[in-house]
Amino acid sequence: MSQLHQAQSIEKHAFVLTDAERQPCEIWTRVMGYHRPVSSFNTGKKGEFCERTYFTENAAHLR
Repeated sequence: MSQLHQAQSIEKHAFVLTDAERQPCEIWTRVMGYHRPVSSFNTGKKGEFCERTYFTENAAHLR
């Protein structure tokens, strides 16, 4: 069986997971120069994390 045929047969099957079967994703962030999981934050720090705003710099503007 060719790889293309295998890929097409896999696409035909839809995998549906229940919430009990899913694995939670652990979110890490950089705090004070090192990385920590958000799950280890206290209530106040979790609130600060949720209030963060994200931005992207325009590379052309930096020239």
